[in-house]
Amino acid sequence: MADTATSEKTHGVVITDTAAAKVKSLLEQEGRDDLRLRLAVQPGGCSGLIYQLYFDERTLDGDAIRDFDGVGVIVDKMSVPYLDGATIDFSDTIEKQGFTIDNPNASSSCACGDSFA
Repeated sequence: MADTATSEKTHGVVITDTAAAKVKSLLEQEGRDDLRLRLAVQPGGCSGLIYQLYFDERTLDGDAIRDFDGVGVIVDKMSVPYLDGATIDFSDTIEKQGFTIDNPNASSSCACGDSFA
């Protein structure tokens, strides 16, 4: 199946309104409008794979991109199958502050919640 440069691939990751608002706030604080949120998986952690979530100005060959009301979310082509149906959220409570990833594809996870299999 040939891939053309004009077709933009998409992915099954979603971002909640709360997380999208936090991303917009962080980008405004930095004065940047050229960054997207990249979610990827890498080998490592106690369960086999770890999440990576960071801002990226680059677009790599094979990246899948979705826009959520002005917030671009990028997933690299190798991570797409592991993250299909995953949800990025943001928690701001006494117990926890930060981005969370709810991934229905994770068959198991470690106690810290940062790695999965």
